[in-house]
Amino acid sequence: MDMNVGPAWARGYTGKGVVVSILDDGIQTNHPDLIDNYDSKASWDINDNDDDPMPRDNEDNKHGTRCAGEVAAAAYNKYCGVGVAYNASIGGVRMLDGSVNDAVEASALSLNPDHIDIYSASWGPEDDGKTVDGPGPLATKAFINGVTKGRGGKGSIYVWASGNGGRHVDSCNCDGYTNSIYTLSISSATQAGMKPWYLEECSSTIATTYSSGLLGRDKSVASVDMDPLMRPDRLCTTEHTAPLAAGMVALALEANPNLTWRDVQHIVVMSAKSKPLEKETGWTTNGAKRKVSHKFGFGLMDGEVMVTLAEKWTTVPRQHVCRTPEVIENSSRLIVTMNVTGCASEASEVRYVEQVQCVVSLTMVPRGNLRLVLTSAQGTQSTLLYERPRDTLSSNFEDWPFLSVHFWGEDPVGVWSLTVINGGNGNVRKSGTYMLITISHVYYR
Repeated sequence: MDMNVGPAWARGYTGKGVVVSILDDGIQTNHPDLIDNYDSKASWDINDNDDDPMPRDNEDNKHGTRCAGEVAAAAYNKYCGVGVAYNASIGGVRMLDGSVNDAVEASALSLNPDHIDIYSASWGPEDDGKTVDGPGPLATKAFINGVTKGRGGKGSIYVWASGNGGRHVDSCNCDGYTNSIYTLSISSATQAGMKPWYLEECSSTIATTYSSGLLGRDKSVASVDMDPLMRPDRLCTTEHTAPLAAGMVALALEANPNLTWRDVQHIVVMSAKSKPLEKETGWTTNGAKRKVSHKFGFGLMDGEVMVTLAEKWTTVPRQHVCRTPEVIENSSRLIVTMNVTGCASEASEVRYVEQVQCVVSLTMVPRGNLRLVLTSAQGTQSTLLYERPRDTLSSNFEDWPFLSVHFWGEDPVGVWSLTVINGGNGNVRKSGTYMLITISHVYYR
């Protein structure tokens, strides 16, 4: 497994001038591998409402420090390893060591948006195979403000780990942070290019970085560790995905500081490599000739290709949003077809798909029996939701935006179909004359 970071370094890209903040349980600001790159303007302690994000000294508050090391651990010293963007400025937001609510999340996501370029997060709702949850109204507003106003209008970059609920057959499309057009949802692969035991499969994952697998069999990522006594033998440990991706995005932003948040998404899609991960099954080729997977998105991120594309990148046109509303009947298996025009002849016309959202409202008993499969006009099939056996709740999806990146680059015009499957017995419920299954398609360019 090689994410091709070395060649990017050889070309002089080390993250210099780029600011990354780790939204987590804080970071050890005086760590010898972080202190030279520490940025107080990219840091805050929301839990104690002060400017010092130093974690509490216990075994439960090391994660943020480890993630910070993956991004920006210093090079050419006697400690541990080296961060992907080892000259980037690194900060941390201490937010997880206390009550986490909508206001806390919004504060973290909106910290100093004209100074911080990249926010890296590895948290979300419970990965228990039965939870459906996402950002509240304040956090949602923070995301929108970030991508529209952050970085002087170029847009804040939000990098998110896709989840660890694989052992519970969880879906990252039930996590509203990874299942968002505003985030880069990053999956994991083992050293052998295989799916690790904790990986969640979903259609919103855009790309993959290296991570750990089974203890004793697969290698893990080495990073800094929190140690108040600074003992050299206790300064290294293992962590994963989102911060590695954030570091690689930092290299691309150094190569071209004018990249917008959507430029970065395009560069990640175009540079990711499927070949190192094709030993795993489940790859398909979409209508734009791009290989994509529910496990790994478009493939393993590639640092050299990212900086090469960034150097000569032309900013993509402004985002267009085309909406196609639809209401469907109730049954145990439903197929609805839609003749999509791409909002032709309108200001919101879409001729090149980036993401597609299916905004779904329905009642399913149990909810975990539901499977949703979207097929594009060019024949690409994307499973928006797999069955989740642990989700035995008699609950609803209320305007839930299932996201897929699998149609990236396709022309949306033509007939699309959505298949709604009840994997158990009985029908999807309705109440009186009101059909409780409504689908609204949103196409982004």
